[in-house]
Amino acid sequence: MAASLTWRSMPRVSMFIPCTMDLLLPQVGEAAMILLKRLGIAPSYHPEQTCCGQPLLNAGHRAQARRAAKHFLTTFWDDDIVVSPSGSCVCMVKRHYPELLKDEPAWHTRALAMAEKTFELSQYLVDVLGSTDVGATHHGTVTYHDSCHILRGLGVTEQPRLLIRNVRGAQYVPLANAYTCCGFGGEFAAKYPDISGALVRDKAQSFLSSPADLLLVSEPGCLLNIGGYLHRHYPDKRVMHLAQFLIQDGGR
Repeated sequence: MAASLTWRSMPRVSMFIPCTMDLLLPQVGEAAMILLKRLGIAPSYHPEQTCCGQPLLNAGHRAQARRAAKHFLTTFWDDDIVVSPSGSCVCMVKRHYPELLKDEPAWHTRALAMAEKTFELSQYLVDVLGSTDVGATHHGTVTYHDSCHILRGLGVTEQPRLLIRNVRGAQYVPLANAYTCCGFGGEFAAKYPDISGALVRDKAQSFLSSPADLLLVSEPGCLLNIGGYLHRHYPDKRVMHLAQFLIQDGGR
């Protein structure tokens, strides 16, 4: 059953919605907020939040990435917990902020503290709340793709699967080559379109070869990349963010 929690007993939880999601996938951010509210959490949203700085760091603009990191640390500093439905952004906060700010002791201390209280959505649900059944329902067969940053950067792989397996009516089947990249990789897809296209084609074929009628992901970049390929070539096949999947029929 969904966790029985009172709003007053919970720490201050804030939702970080990454820029890609804010611009292109607002429905995923809304689903994450709905999900937490159904579990008795009262998440706040800071309208002054901006990009975590990951694209800047990947492009080699370390000074600008440090400015973005400091803005993030200032914006979310008073929160007890920060949750995001984007593992790559969480990986940026947890793994890269401390390194990026290592030469500035006060900011480095803040970065280490923030890393301890920032979580990817499924990580927060399972590891912090101890909730593996959120009361969702889905009738069909589903599979799951492990996004690179979530798997390798955060070590999160079983948490999404625990949540999926506890959705009533859903049958989970493993995805062949679930751990291989979908080809997005941020600006990698723009710099190396042929390689990116080959990777997403292979990922789609793994899904098409499975008995699943729905592919689940926990990363907005993967959702856009795989979803775009399927829309162009196999419009009858569906890909969905885990947050959207977990609010299906829940709380009704």
